[in-house]
Amino acid sequence: MESTTFISADNTWALMAITCGWVAFSIYAEQTWAWASKLSGAIIALIGALVLTNLNIIPTSAVWFDDIIWGYVVPLAIPLLLLQCDIRKIWKDSGRMLIIYLIGAIGTATSAMLAYTLLKGSIPEPAGVAAMMTGSYIGGGVNLATVSAAFEVSGETLSATTVADNMLMACYFFVLIAIPSSALFRRWFKHPHVAEVEAKGADENAKTQAAAYWDRKPISLRDIAFNFAISTIIVSLSTELSGLITAAIPATNTATTFINGVLGNKYLLMTTIAMLVATFGSKQVAKVSGSQELGTFLIYLFLFVIGVPASISLILQNAPMLFVFCFIMVAVNMLFSFGFGKLLKFDMEEIILASNANIGGPTTAAAMAISQGWVKLVGPVMLIGTLGYVIGTYAGISIGVFLGA
Repeated sequence: MESTTFISADNTWALMAITCGWVAFSIYAEQTWAWASKLSGAIIALIGALVLTNLNIIPTSAVWFDDIIWGYVVPLAIPLLLLQCDIRKIWKDSGRMLIIYLIGAIGTATSAMLAYTLLKGSIPEPAGVAAMMTGSYIGGGVNLATVSAAFEVSGETLSATTVADNMLMACYFFVLIAIPSSALFRRWFKHPHVAEVEAKGADENAKTQAAAYWDRKPISLRDIAFNFAISTIIVSLSTELSGLITAAIPATNTATTFINGVLGNKYLLMTTIAMLVATFGSKQVAKVSGSQELGTFLIYLFLFVIGVPASISLILQNAPMLFVFCFIMVAVNMLFSFGFGKLLKFDMEEIILASNANIGGPTTAAAMAISQGWVKLVGPVMLIGTLGYVIGTYAGISIGVFLGA
């Protein structure tokens, strides 16, 4: 029997008001209070959704969440965020962090095979779950949606896996936030960025690091118009190209299915096109302000929505082994990241952010870098995280094809 919530699933305006209102509060809190800045607005947004869902105030599924946010808001946000990502700068500006990020990605792929081998008899559609969580834990939530669609994972399995993933991610982020304060980790790893922030002490205007980073910038009506025009053109072009490529390469065997799934993926296409625009049109794009702010706000709406399916009762009923599956993947990723990070003498902050970019995606990683005051690492982690959108889709589909999803 379908449960009744205080706000019904068809009350779109009320759900929009709650989503936008809580996101506004999350951003305000992050930029106003030190504790919220350390926690990050991204986590506050996710926790708010989790609490509202489990108090039965908002539904776990609605048109606003499933169709509008996933179908329109997320695609619009991707090009806006990628307009700052000149691919020529990836190695130059983030080559060092890219290495530990790729090591973490290998750990994710390895962990997917391990979790599949251990739990394939205990979870539904194990190959599909392994594929979409590989994509998600290398790129982000966008890859989860992309790869699950590529392998037609059932709605029930996708929902239960999303619940398990969201619950685990909330715990994972709290662990990452606690690590920089740990005396044990400080003894084991160099931490120059933490030391720099502590040496500076409180800023003279009593601003949080987030407030300082997101300080007011000049933006005009023309900037807003150009940003949305560029983003919608990229999304529209990608959608049309996706349809043409999918029709031109019928999925008749394993090879053509792989090619069709990769080349015909609209998220992969919009990521690629946006990065090409940012790279070869960098001088023109640099004249347009506000893309990062607009894209980040849209992603905050998405971060709220990924917390919505995290019903504690649902995970206890339907997803305990899926939670274990996701836990294995996250644990192995962290073992690879911190183990090889120690061997290769990476800084603690670089390892934390690279792992965060794997598991949570560029937005949560950048949000953590901003909230901790590691401003020199915001650009690099954003670059490698957005590159993860591409790598994650390729890796997820490859794992799925290999396991016979």
